[in-house]
Amino acid sequence: MRDVDLCIEAVFESMEVKRQVFQTLDEVVRQGAILASNTSALNLNEIANFTRRPQDVIGLHFFSPANVMRLLEVVRGAKTAKDVLATAMRLSKTMGKIAVVSGVCDGFIGNRMLARYGAAAHDLIMAGALPQQVDAALQDFGMAMGPFRVGDLAGLDIGWALRKRRASEFPGRDFSNVADDLCEAGRFGQKNRRRLVSVRVGFASSNPGSEGHGHHRAIPPAKRHHTPAREVSSEEIVERCIYALINEGARILEDGIAQRSSDIDLVYLNGYGFPAYRGGPMFFADQTGLHDVVRTLKSIAAQPGGDAGAWAPAPVLTRLAHQGQTFSGFKGSTT
Repeated sequence: MRDVDLCIEAVFESMEVKRQVFQTLDEVVRQGAILASNTSALNLNEIANFTRRPQDVIGLHFFSPANVMRLLEVVRGAKTAKDVLATAMRLSKTMGKIAVVSGVCDGFIGNRMLARYGAAAHDLIMAGALPQQVDAALQDFGMAMGPFRVGDLAGLDIGWALRKRRASEFPGRDFSNVADDLCEAGRFGQKNRRRLVSVRVGFASSNPGSEGHGHHRAIPPAKRHHTPAREVSSEEIVERCIYALINEGARILEDGIAQRSSDIDLVYLNGYGFPAYRGGPMFFADQTGLHDVVRTLKSIAAQPGGDAGAWAPAPVLTRLAHQGQTFSGFKGSTT
């Protein structure tokens, strides 16, 4: 590998493993070559500092399967050189990818928003919705797959590992999820042939072909914030999940992680199955009306037992709504 121009690391999502790889690459790969990481969430600045050439380190987050998915998140670190960024963007075009530049944060653009989307779906299960009901409502909205179907396909252990990492980094916050119990029982979904079936206020997990006969683990009342299960409408499911995406997208704009709202839309249209005819979550918010989005978010935040801080409208969203503006008119700068 001594003479390569570009090296892309795609090892397991462990900072210790990344450290070993990048320290080795720094010793072996010639000076001037680009060292890229395919990390989907880890701190690229920390990865870059494992080398003596942080200016040559960049994130190239391919989406799985990489030979099919066109999206490429190009993650610019604090010390990434301009010519390295320009080369990455040119390379993405050569490869036929749709590249979006992201700043550094936990999850970058796509997975940071996905975490809020998943949390909103989880809250609906806590309220009493069926997992297949959540999936059906969002698929009717136009999403390629519902969040619980995605989890079954991709593997519940991926989110489990992410929540454990975040819990260790932010000890004062609660990242628990009802899927944790399934993971602890070794039930990850299709990847280990121990798939998931949904029931009223919990999950029943079983091997393929044995639906209805699996082990049932109900959600304890304490995990439902001591609130009784209630009926949840398809309209509420769509509002909560899609508006959670929109609100987190607004925070990403405000933080300078994405330069413009259309970049966020490109990520979700090309990497996360958002319906093309709706234009992406931020475009959809503009079409819905930011006043309506803010009003709904405030209503959800005021409901008992919920996470008021997570549902509070992002300041930039509130400001744009008050000024009668749209996300498409907002211009930020990537940090």
